Amino acid sequence: MESVINKYFKAPTETAPLAVFRILFGLMMFFSIVRFWSYGWIDKLYIQPKFFFSYYGFEWVKPLGVYTYLIFIICGFASLLVALGYRYKLSIVIFFLSFTYIELMDKTTYLNHYYFISLLSFLMIFLPANASYSLDAYLNPKKSFEYVPSWTVNSIKLLLSIVYFYAGLAKLNSDWLLKAMPLKIWLPSKFDTPFIGGLLGEEWVQYLFSWSGAIYDLTIPFLLLYRKTRPYAFVMVVVFHVLTRVLFPIGMFPYVMIVSALIFFDASFHEKIFKYISKVFKIDNSRFYNQAVFEERPSFKVSFKHIVITLFFFLQLTIPFRYLLYPGELFWTEEGYRFSWRVMLIEKSGYAQFKIVDGESGRWFYVDNTDFITPFQEKQMAFQPDFILEYAHFLKNHFEKDGHKNVQVFVDCQVSLNGRLSTTYIDPTIDLGKQRESFLHKNWITPFKDEIKGI
Repeated sequence: MESVINKYFKAPTETAPLAVFRILFGLMMFFSIVRFWSYGWIDKLYIQPKFFFSYYGFEWVKPLGVYTYLIFIICGFASLLVALGYRYKLSIVIFFLSFTYIELMDKTTYLNHYYFISLLSFLMIFLPANASYSLDAYLNPKKSFEYVPSWTVNSIKLLLSIVYFYAGLAKLNSDWLLKAMPLKIWLPSKFDTPFIGGLLGEEWVQYLFSWSGAIYDLTIPFLLLYRKTRPYAFVMVVVFHVLTRVLFPIGMFPYVMIVSALIFFDASFHEKIFKYISKVFKIDNSRFYNQAVFEERPSFKVSFKHIVITLFFFLQLTIPFRYLLYPGELFWTEEGYRFSWRVMLIEKSGYAQFKIVDGESGRWFYVDNTDFITPFQEKQMAFQPDFILEYAHFLKNHFEKDGHKNVQVFVDCQVSLNGRLSTTYIDPTIDLGKQRESFLHKNWITPFKDEIKGI
């Protein structure tokens, strides 16, 4: 046990992989912010809407009107400083806070890879990623270290492995493996894809994609960890993520995962990258080869850091299984679905018509959702119970302020899951205005009328 701890946690390892990761991570995040801005998404998603869906416990996080642009400027600037390794600790903290704030502003925009970036940037706060090939190390030799504890590199590998492996576990369900759902719905629409478009309507191709996707996610961390299979595994990473980028509009995530996978390569590989960069830009990198070792001497600060990181990984290993605490089908109720690396597993569509009843007069009317939320928000709201509940409370407050008394809110909600016929999703007799958000099971979600077997 002691030899394992020494090898994977304490033993000094070259800083180069950590430095390459920091630079590429910072650059990728900068380009992501620029891309988001250039597409006009800041205005469309955070300025124009009248109402924003909040995460439970983070209702206070809201867009700041036109000042929302300032948050993106701060985030983009911080990502560049992270890449340069200038005032790294402050820069990565600012990046984590600003990026996570952006992520929390509206639940409608939730994506697994946004969550991944928040987790990764939080982890990087505790890593000496500026120990080499950084402005911090270049300007202050006391901050320059050729070697760092091996856990600092292995922690990133562990987080990536959790993401992949848990995504693979999530695919071990009957819809994905036995029905090729939802790929059977999505792939035929990609008929115009060059070279392979004509095959995507074939059932055997849809099953091939489903099974190979599950096998890939479950095995790729181990193939990347093993030196002899690593080059072939990286080729698989590139092919897999380029293919998903071509077929599905998932932004920068494929490129982030490709770049992140480089952390699995030996230090000699990353040294070659730096030697090439130094040659092209005529950088004197000799001061980074000083044989200095970043040592973690026993102290309260170091112990606290190790406790935080241990707790961090404990949560990453356990949070995806919180769905076991809830009754019913996970894909239907979505209780415990988010933050669990269940990537592109369901095709869900819904219709939600809200009925407002004046409790005193008995008069009622239907709500035109376009008066309050955008088409994108309505699409997401119509099949997610926490969205529906939050929107119902917003409607109750709105119409009570408008003069109605003792407002009751009911919804006629029909939802389809992975190609099944639409069925009633929310009990239409329940006054949602009286229901309260919590981590408890929402018993006003109707039971799923089918069965999906698996993890």
